[in-house]
Amino acid sequence: MIKKLVLVFIAFFAIQSYSQQATASPYSFYGIGTLNFKGTVENRSMGGLSIYTDSIHVNLKNPASYAGENLAIWGDESRPVKFAVGGGYQSTSLESETSKGRASATSLSYVALSIPVGKLGFGFGILPYTSVGYKLESLNGDGNPENKFTGEGGLNRVYFGAGYLIAKGLSIGADLNYNFGNVKNNIVAFQYDNGVPVQFQSRENNRSDLSGLSLNIGLSYKAMVTDKLELVTGVTYTPESSIASKNERSFSTITVNSNTGQEFAINTVNVDLEALGLLETDLVLPAKTSFGIGIGQQRSWFLGAEYTTQKTSDFSNPLYDSIDTAYEDGSVLSIGGFFIPQYNSFNSFLKRGVYRAGLRMEKTGLVINDESINEFGMSFGVGLPVGDSRLLSNANIGIEIGKRGTKKSNLIQENFINFQLSLSLNDRWFNKRKYD
Repeated sequence: MIKKLVLVFIAFFAIQSYSQQATASPYSFYGIGTLNFKGTVENRSMGGLSIYTDSIHVNLKNPASYAGENLAIWGDESRPVKFAVGGGYQSTSLESETSKGRASATSLSYVALSIPVGKLGFGFGILPYTSVGYKLESLNGDGNPENKFTGEGGLNRVYFGAGYLIAKGLSIGADLNYNFGNVKNNIVAFQYDNGVPVQFQSRENNRSDLSGLSLNIGLSYKAMVTDKLELVTGVTYTPESSIASKNERSFSTITVNSNTGQEFAINTVNVDLEALGLLETDLVLPAKTSFGIGIGQQRSWFLGAEYTTQKTSDFSNPLYDSIDTAYEDGSVLSIGGFFIPQYNSFNSFLKRGVYRAGLRMEKTGLVINDESINEFGMSFGVGLPVGDSRLLSNANIGIEIGKRGTKKSNLIQENFINFQLSLSLNDRWFNKRKYD
C-alpha cells in the first residue's frame, strides 16, 4: 500500500512541477532565483530548524544525520533505511504602492534516500535549489506597457553524502553536491505611435546554462544532561564555490498578438558574447555557516534555535550586473520545536502524532533601490504515523504564513501561504538471523 502511495505522490508532484513554475516571485528576477531549499517538511514546520536528528526522518541540511545509533525496539541491531519525498503549493499576493496581484506555484521539493551501514550512513537525493519564475511589466506615462520582463528556470541539486558515528551521540558527515540547471529571461521594449503600439517590437533573449560542484560539512552532538532532558547541538559549514555559466544572448524583432499576448519572432540576431568576454562566466556561491542548540525529552518534546550566516555580499553575476541591485551578507534565525502527546498510545492515533511549530526571520542579502529584502515566516505542522507501526513511517503536513520584501522605494511586498506535504517512509533491509 505504501509503495502505491509513493508512486501516486511522486507522479502528482512531478506533473505539477513541470506544468507550473516552482516560484512566482518577482524577486527571482535577481541572481539565480529565489532559494527553494529550506529543508524537509518536518524542518520547515519548525521554522526551518534542522539541528534535531533522529533515526526515522531524513535531514537534508546536516549530513551528520546519516549516521546514528541503532533502535532499541529493533534490539539495537540496526536502524531503518529512510526514504523521503516532499512537495508544496504556494499562494502569493503581490502588493505595491499602486497595484495588487496574485500568483501561485506548485513544485516537487525533494526526493531523498538514507541508508545505514553499521556506524556509517549514506545519503542520496535530488532537489530544486533555486527557482526563477516571474512576469513583470513597467508602464509609461500614458499607462501603457513600456517593458515586459519574463523569466523561468533555476538551479537543481543532486547530492551524495556520508556520515560516521564517532562516539555515542557524536557524528560527522559531508555532502558533495552537483548543481545544474538553466535560467532564461526575456525583455520586451514596447514602442508606440500616438499611443498605438507599432507593428514590430524588440525583445532581448538571454539564457545561461549552469553547472558546478559544492560541499556541505556537518557535525551533530547529543548528550543527556539529566535523566530525562537531552541536549542537541549541530553545526554545518558550506565553503564558497563556483558555478560555471555558459551564456547566450540575442535580439529579436517580434509581433505581439493583441488578444492573447503571444509573441512571434520575425528575425533574430545573436550577440557575440565571446568578444565581450561573457560567453562563459563564473558565478560565486557564497560560504554559509549555521549553528544550533536545543533541549528536549526524547519521544516527547523539543525546543531549539538555529542561526545561519551567509556571505551573500560575495555573490557575483557578471552577465546581469545592475546599478539598482547590490548584495549584503545574509542571515536566518530559526526558532521552533515539536510535541508528541503520547508516542506509544495504543488507542489514539492523534496522540502518536508529532505537532510542530516555529518561526523564521531571514535577511536574504538582496538589496534593491537601497532597500534590504527581508523575509518572515511562521509555520505549523503535524506528522502522523502510516503503515506498519514497527517501521515508524509517517506522513507530514505543514503550512507556513509569511511575507517577503517591502512596498517602499517602488518595490513589491509578497504575502505568501505555503502548503507542504511529505512522506517519510522507513524499511528494514538488514536483519540478523536468529537461527541457521
